Amino acid sequence: MEAPLTPPVPLTALTADRELGLRLLAGPADADVYGVHASEMADPSPYLLGGELLLTAGAGLAAAGPAPAQYVARLVRAGVGAVGFGVTPVHETVPPALVEACGRYGLPLVEVPPGTPFTAVGRAVWRLMAEARTRELRRVTDAQQSLASAAARPHPVAAVLSRLAASLNGWAALLPPPPPTPPASHDGTGTGPAAAGASAAAGQGPVGSGVTRTGPAGPGTGGAGPVGAGRSGTGTARAGVGGTGPASDLPAAAAAAPAGAGPAGAGVRAAGDEAGAGPGEGVREALAGLAVRVAAGGVATATDTLGGTHLAAYAVGGGRVLALATPARAPGDHTIASVAAVLLTLLTASRPAGDEAASLTRLLLDGDPAGALSPGPWYAVHARGGGDPRALAAALGTVLLDPRGDGVRLLTDREPAPQPGWRLGVSAPAAPAGLGTAGAQARRALERAEAARTPLARHAEPGLAGLVGEAEARAHAEALLGPLSPALRDTLRGWLAHHGSWDRTAAALGVHRNTVRQRIARAAGLLGADLDDPDTRMELWFALRHAPGPEPTGRP
Repeated sequence: MEAPLTPPVPLTALTADRELGLRLLAGPADADVYGVHASEMADPSPYLLGGELLLTAGAGLAAAGPAPAQYVARLVRAGVGAVGFGVTPVHETVPPALVEACGRYGLPLVEVPPGTPFTAVGRAVWRLMAEARTRELRRVTDAQQSLASAAARPHPVAAVLSRLAASLNGWAALLPPPPPTPPASHDGTGTGPAAAGASAAAGQGPVGSGVTRTGPAGPGTGGAGPVGAGRSGTGTARAGVGGTGPASDLPAAAAAAPAGAGPAGAGVRAAGDEAGAGPGEGVREALAGLAVRVAAGGVATATDTLGGTHLAAYAVGGGRVLALATPARAPGDHTIASVAAVLLTLLTASRPAGDEAASLTRLLLDGDPAGALSPGPWYAVHARGGGDPRALAAALGTVLLDPRGDGVRLLTDREPAPQPGWRLGVSAPAAPAGLGTAGAQARRALERAEAARTPLARHAEPGLAGLVGEAEARAHAEALLGPLSPALRDTLRGWLAHHGSWDRTAAALGVHRNTVRQRIARAAGLLGADLDDPDTRMELWFALRHAPGPEPTGRP
C-alpha cells in the first residue's frame, strides 16, 4: 500500500478540541490519521486505504455481527489509524469488549459524544490537514529558496549542505564515489558490501577519505563523523587544493569541493563551524550501506531507521551520494533533500558552473538543445497532478521543467519512475537533437496513462504508429472509413493484406473472386480514392489497423 499523499493529523489534535469532546478510551494517544471514513458495515476493510479515522455507531457490532475482537483485527489488518465510536444511536456506551480489543491490538479508540456529529469530526480532520499542508508547502518553499541562495555563494557545496542540515535539523554529508570493490583475499576478508560498511567505520570505503559533510550533530554518541577518525571541536579547517593531508585530519565541519574541482575529497577545500559530534558508529555503518546501494546505480534514493535516527541517501551524480541523518522525519523532508541533491549534482558536475549558465543561455537564445545539453540519453516527461512541479522535478533529478496550465513538461537524464500524486508520460531515450520527437512521445504516453489510470506510461511502439496517439488514430480511422460497411472494411483489409491479390483475398474471406472485385470497386467509389496509389493504400492500411476489429462478413 502506498503512503498517503496528505499530511497526517495527530489524534491528540482532535482530542484536544473541546468543541468535539472526543475522549480516548484505548490505544496509543500519539497516533496519526490521514483521513475520515464513516461506515456501519460489519467489515469495512475492503473499502479502506489505510490511516483513516473510522467513525461508526456500532451497528455492525449488533448481536448477529462479528465479535469485537474479530472486528478490530480486520481493521488493524486494513491499516486503520483510529476508531471513533459514536454513542447513543445504537449503543448507550462504548462496548467494553470493543475497548478491550482495541487496547489489546493497540488500535486507538475515541468516544464521540452524542452532541458531536460525525460530519463535525470530518470537517475538523480536513481543516487540520489543510493547515498542515499549508505549513509543509511554506516550509518546502522557504527551504528551496534558501538552498538556491546558498548555491550562489562562494563555496556553494558547503553552503548548500549547511543550509540543508539546518532545514532538516540534522546532519548532511556529500560522500565521494566509493572505490572499486577489492578482490577476495585468501583469508576471506575485504569483499562484499559488508566489507565496504566495515571499512567506512575506519575512514575508508564509501564514506572514507575526502568526505564532504556539515551540520549540527545528529543522534548518536560522540566520536567523529563518517570519516572515521575525524576530530571534534570548533573552528575552521582548510586543506589547500592539492593538499595531501588525510581526511581524518578534518574536523567535523562543513566541507565542500568547489564546483569543477572534481569529486569531493580530491583536493578538498573545507570551511565551516562544527556543531557537535557526528553520528555514532552504528549510524555511520548504516549510512555506508545505503551509500553503496545508491552509488551502484540501482536506486536513486534509499532510506533506513536505526535507533530512532532516520537515515537517507540520494544519488548526486558521478557516483557521489548525499547522506542524511536526522532525529525525526517531517513532511516535506524528502522534497527538500531532493532539491538539494539536484543542486549538488549541478554544482559538482565535471564542467565549471559558468559552462552550465552558458549552456542554459545558449539553449534559451539559440534554441539549440544539442549544443546546450550533454549527450544523454534524455527523457522527455509530460505530467499532470496536484503536487508541486519543483518537487516533481527534484524527485526526477532535474531542474529542467516547464510548468504550464495543463501540466508540466520536464527533461531528465535519469530514467523516470512513478511519482505519488502524478500521472507521467515518458518518451523513449533520446539524444538532445531528438527532443522534439521525444516531447510528442511523452505527450501521447501521458494520454495513455490517463486513459488507463496508471501512474506512468512509456513510449514503446516504434515506427509510424508510435507517432500518433491511439485516440487520434482511432478518430482518424473512423472519419476516413466511415462510408464503409463492416463487410467492405473486412474485404479491404484482406485485399490490402494480400497485396491486391483477388484470388488469395477471396480464398481468405471464403467468397468468389468477383465478389472481392465488386466490393473493392464499391469501397473505392465510396471513399473517392484511387486504390492503385501506394500512398492511399498506406493511409487506408494505417486506418484499418486502428479501426475496430473485423466483424463477420456478409453482403455489403
